[in-house]
Amino acid sequence: MLNRGLDKQELLRIVDAVANEKSIDKELVIGSMESAIQKAALTKFGNDNNIEVIIDRESGEIKIQKVLEVVENVEDAAREITLKEAQKLDSNNELKVGDKVFEELPQIDFGRIAAQSAKQVISSRVREAEKNRQYEDFIDKQRQILSGIIKRLEYGNVIVDLGKAEGVIKKDELIPREILKTGDRVKAYCYEVKKELKGHQIFLSRAHPQFLAKLFHQEVPEIYEGTIEIKSVARDPGSRAKICVHSQDSSIDPVGACVGMRGSRVQTIVNELHGEKIDIIKWTEDLPTLISESLSPAEIQRVLIDQDNKRIDIILTEENLSKAIGRRGQNVRLASKLTNYEIDILTDKEDSERRQAEFKDKTETLIKNLEVDETLGQLLVSEGYPSIEDIAQSTAEDISKIEAIDEETAKELINRSKETLIKEKEAVAQKLKELGVEDNLINLKGMTQGMLVILGQKNIKKLSDFADLSSDELIGGFDEIKGKKIRIEGYLEEFSLSRKEADELIMAAREIVYK
Repeated sequence: MLNRGLDKQELLRIVDAVANEKSIDKELVIGSMESAIQKAALTKFGNDNNIEVIIDRESGEIKIQKVLEVVENVEDAAREITLKEAQKLDSNNELKVGDKVFEELPQIDFGRIAAQSAKQVISSRVREAEKNRQYEDFIDKQRQILSGIIKRLEYGNVIVDLGKAEGVIKKDELIPREILKTGDRVKAYCYEVKKELKGHQIFLSRAHPQFLAKLFHQEVPEIYEGTIEIKSVARDPGSRAKICVHSQDSSIDPVGACVGMRGSRVQTIVNELHGEKIDIIKWTEDLPTLISESLSPAEIQRVLIDQDNKRIDIILTEENLSKAIGRRGQNVRLASKLTNYEIDILTDKEDSERRQAEFKDKTETLIKNLEVDETLGQLLVSEGYPSIEDIAQSTAEDISKIEAIDEETAKELINRSKETLIKEKEAVAQKLKELGVEDNLINLKGMTQGMLVILGQKNIKKLSDFADLSSDELIGGFDEIKGKKIRIEGYLEEFSLSRKEADELIMAAREIVYK
């Protein structure tokens, strides 16, 4: 491609052909050629020189020139020139120290080695540009469905020919029990495009929850247009899925639109997912209703919601238990992912037994610490004094309003409660000392002794350790890994902190540590 006798216009035609074939910028191809000629020129005229090569974009004329900097005293003859000598090369009377002058060099007759070297430079630059162009093309297609031909199978992974690039569907991103063969056309969700030294990698998935969502985007015009919004998706790939939809237009039934005439729209998606059953649920701001719909076909009796800790207790009859849980817990697991709440299912009998157990535990705590009989302990709990703290913070007047408790007894209960709390506080202080919890963490406003003991046991003993935590690490939450929600257990989950309270504690610690 590069020799002395190469026609100038032919050079430009080669540039156009390479740029079109590889779908890269023509300027980049010319730049690669300039670099290749420069490398050959340095070999011919000496690597100590500063040589510049310019190819005229219109005519194809190649200009090779040596660049010299004007200096007062020459130290490097290959790259520097005095002002007097420079004026001989360039008649510009305005030349001054620091300017550059250019000495034109003769055209190169490329030898075999020089030509091969130049070819390698051009090929390398073009390959790099092609990789960058492919990366830019596909980074825009991230979070979209891509279609291609299965090229080969490697160790359970599927390599897909996407036209100008290859994508990979890892083994765990395939629909279980799905049989794919070389030559099959396949659709998949592009969840990541990663740039690496050797090139880029395009990661595809048929198991990702968003694959289902994007299929609905393709099949339901109202979703594509934005009239219907997909609120959340949960999948057990190849088996069952739940999708929650909401219509911006009250006159449009979002579930009916997604199902289609005689189920035509949803059936197309079911076929693509090899028979995966899809429950379409109408979204509502009324959380109990949404939870009940998510657990269909089970009939729910009561829904108890703990919004601060994102937990829900579902109370139902024995007959509805298996329906709510589903096969191998599938129904409740998908409902939990769909609503982003941890769901506990209890029968009405279990709920009653749980409440009785809680009542018993609270009663026994009062009996043990306040030295009262069982009847008085039960009376206090049932009348709204389930803990020692509740009694200590109350007044004798309020407690004596309970039938069978006089003011004298009320005062004694309050005194005993306060004494018990003081003893507990002293015991906890000793425990914190043994654990090595530092004073700056102990003195953080809003931190209780019980919390401090748990943190100390978890090796969080300094304020700086606490400041580096997230609210999810404190109160628990969910993390999403490859589209699957993973439950995170919080260090202080048992203390029923709200997310706001957890955030405030962490921010207070950071303000002290990083001030």
